[in-house]
Amino acid sequence: MTTGQNADVTDVATLEQWIDREGIRFFKIGVFDIDGVLRGKYVDRAKLSSAVDHGFGFCDVVLGWDVHDTLYEGVEVSGWHTGYRDAPVRLDLSTLRRIPFEEDTLLLIGGFAGDYAPACPRTLLATVLERAASMGFAVDAAFEYEFFLFDETPQSVRDKGYRDLTPVTPGMFGYSVLRSSVHADFYHDLLESMEAFDCEIEGLHTETGPGVLEAAIRYVRGVDAADRAALFKTFCKVFAQQAGLMATFMAKWSNDYPGQSGHLHLSLASVGSGRNAFHDASDPDGMSETMKQFVAGQVQYLPELLSMVCSTINSYRRLVPGMWAPTAASWGVENRTTAIRVIPGGPKAQRCEYRIAPADANPYLVQAAALASGLRGIEEGLALPDRVEGNAYEDAGALAGPLPTTLRDASAALRASSMARDAFGSTFVDHYVATREWEDREFRKAVSDWDLARYFEII
Repeated sequence: MTTGQNADVTDVATLEQWIDREGIRFFKIGVFDIDGVLRGKYVDRAKLSSAVDHGFGFCDVVLGWDVHDTLYEGVEVSGWHTGYRDAPVRLDLSTLRRIPFEEDTLLLIGGFAGDYAPACPRTLLATVLERAASMGFAVDAAFEYEFFLFDETPQSVRDKGYRDLTPVTPGMFGYSVLRSSVHADFYHDLLESMEAFDCEIEGLHTETGPGVLEAAIRYVRGVDAADRAALFKTFCKVFAQQAGLMATFMAKWSNDYPGQSGHLHLSLASVGSGRNAFHDASDPDGMSETMKQFVAGQVQYLPELLSMVCSTINSYRRLVPGMWAPTAASWGVENRTTAIRVIPGGPKAQRCEYRIAPADANPYLVQAAALASGLRGIEEGLALPDRVEGNAYEDAGALAGPLPTTLRDASAALRASSMARDAFGSTFVDHYVATREWEDREFRKAVSDWDLARYFEII
């Protein structure tokens, strides 16, 4: 069943009726790759109907190249050895949307199927959600993103070498009513467009930094939360570029400003009663035993799963003290310096915030990692470790386990994790680790501005 604005579309016949009723003339389909990048194409109406009914083939290179379309080395899922054959993809009618940025155009996304399913981020999350359902839980989730806006174009940032860029607004001005009022047309259009796109924003404000905004996407159940997050990131960039601007979701684009987060809010609901399984009114913090075990699992397994959450070289530039990002596997109640923030929200809103996640992460993998580790904590009946009180940058060392500080080390921890192999399967773990090791090798081959300034003359 579809769950969004088009819940009456359940098969090819009702899809055809919807297309006629909505006056759709163009049809776009796609899948999200291992880095959370939407890869897709336009098809005609007959091809769309066939793809919905029977699936379609998509070159498996989509799982075999990096963000710059360079072929990975050392991966088994895709490569010259497969002949780059077509991989089966199944479209999900629950993702059906009109694209408000393109006239008379629909969008459908799906996931890889068959032998390729274990390496597909969206399918991976669906598997973890099925695990939650088997334990008696439905999953409510919501992402919030920080992103910087620049008065630039894709060509101008390249011409400038990504230096000396012009932010859309100057200075540090968090929660600025002045900025949002001056640029009200942009804010209003973004809010209206995302609502029409079934990616409703429940909060939008300036953050600390020149031209930086934060958007909180309304919570929803299941895989739809990650769908909305992934689509928001993609089409926020589209929206900005159509307005003559550029948006970046890099974890940290400048030494001078805090990094950009992609926090995930998560709670469990009892399938039987529908009640928030995280809430217990008798506990001082409103935390049920289920929530305590869930958070304990998130904290314990965070070091092993970190590469699924902090998935780029740049992600680790954000994890530094005093920059509003956690530096250890820690938790606290209403504490924004910890990796996991417990929010006492009462019977309707008791939840945890996975603050470790950066804006550049693949939301399917973030939700899968945050959920799988929490479920494992419930299964193992883990005891909640001591919370951090106050400043986690000063006090977390004695209470929380250390985190890997590089993508290379985090990938090695994932490769060695028996919990990850049990939760996600060895096919995914081996494929994903190989892609992160590739990213690390590409980084280590590059000569940076820091290298030149440090060594060119002096050494």
